[in-house]
Amino acid sequence: MLPIEPRHHREQGQIIVIFALALVAIVAMVGLVLDGGSTFAQRRTQQNAADLAALAAANDYLVNGSQPAAIARARSVADRNGFTDGDPGTTVSVTFDFTDGAAVKVDISAPHANNFASVVGMSSWQVSTTATAIAGFPDTATGAAPFIFSVDAFDSGGQPLPQFADRTNPFDFGETNGDVPTSVGDMAWTNYGTGNLDSHEVAQIIAGDLVITKTLRFGMYIGQHNNGNHTTLYPDVETHLAGLDVSVPIVDHGGIFQGWATFHVTSAVGGSGKDITGYFVTDFVAKNLDVGSCSAGTCPRYFGTYVLRLIN
Repeated sequence: MLPIEPRHHREQGQIIVIFALALVAIVAMVGLVLDGGSTFAQRRTQQNAADLAALAAANDYLVNGSQPAAIARARSVADRNGFTDGDPGTTVSVTFDFTDGAAVKVDISAPHANNFASVVGMSSWQVSTTATAIAGFPDTATGAAPFIFSVDAFDSGGQPLPQFADRTNPFDFGETNGDVPTSVGDMAWTNYGTGNLDSHEVAQIIAGDLVITKTLRFGMYIGQHNNGNHTTLYPDVETHLAGLDVSVPIVDHGGIFQGWATFHVTSAVGGSGKDITGYFVTDFVAKNLDVGSCSAGTCPRYFGTYVLRLIN
């Protein structure tokens, strides 16, 4: 007759099996926590890389008009930020959409090397991020200001002449009682072609009670429909717009729309002065301007302002 194994020996064997199974589960849970946190950190870095790559590619396309060059630019920026297309498991994909301006989408997929989670067979997992940036010349303005400036204030490349873009010495743009600007330093009022211009309507636009969101066609007449200095409007500009960047149309000598610009209003005076003081803003991020259904290079001129921003 075989000897009977003591009960406490059998229980010890069972405890060892249970402990081994529990240890695997504990290691797996710890792995998920630690590797999950590390994955979150990688995703944040990877998202930054995608954002920068999309902005760089959109800007490159706007300047050069070359998709291959923009793709190379996106991958170069991603590489400098730690994600190289073609590395094991890593892809940097770049796609284009020209429905509105030039939208460039960058997708980055890269493996995360796990430490603890590899115990349960997950040696790595993929991390995916995406970013889309849009660039283009603006054809639409939101909250557009009701005054226009001359194309002569800009050079042939669309940049404002230095004396009209000097932040330290703003220029006094005067109104000479004409329907359109009659000189390089002149301005005129506009209600965007909705009939004869009256001071009350324009005052509503200046105060923000009437918000003008306008898509203008290149070659559209937007000058005044009746001469007038509208002296009472200058104090309104001083009250409501001084210190702000506003979207303004640029016109040729006949009051024909040539493109949008961004103008910083410093001050305005009526009376015998009748001028608006300020300068054109040359920053490339246009907050109140947007691109419509025109590819880069086919929209109206941008006059020191073009759109470049993340949209996703």
